[in-house]
Amino acid sequence: MSSPGTAERLWRHALAYLDRYAGSEASLRRVLTRRALRLGDPAEPAAVAALVDATVARARAFGLVDDLAFAEARARRLLRRGSAPAAVRAVLAGKGIAAGVSDRALARIAGEAGDLDLRAAVAFARRRRLGPWRVADADAERVRRDLAMMARAGFPLPVARQVLAAPSPEALLEALVES
Repeated sequence: MSSPGTAERLWRHALAYLDRYAGSEASLRRVLTRRALRLGDPAEPAAVAALVDATVARARAFGLVDDLAFAEARARRLLRRGSAPAAVRAVLAGKGIAAGVSDRALARIAGEAGDLDLRAAVAFARRRRLGPWRVADADAERVRRDLAMMARAGFPLPVARQVLAAPSPEALLEALVES
């Protein structure tokens, strides 16, 4: 299993995968493990694991895999779409990103952007046409439903109330500038 030919084929597969997809170490490890098991003897799990570990380490050494950069890019995209920071952490955990790495990525973004909860809540409300983006007036029942929707999306109740109670989108933009 650990022949140089197999190691080179696995490295080429890693390069092809990373050329097509941005991935974390965990995702690369999963892909390479599946490929290595197809290439070699599945009865040698220790050899497969060693070969995959060596290939992932080589990719990391060349800078092809960087969990922090991956987490930061994915978090930025999700926050822009209106995902709550709690939901972003869950998505990153599903991609194999350690909690400490996702916290560092979100801290970097917060250092540049301010209050992540508020920014993401505003994006969420704009996408869902809630609060000041609602076309029709909202009665008490509609506000309760909107609050529940934002809570299910992972937003803290005070932030959801602030966004839904805003008189206009401009007022929310001013609040974002202040944060």
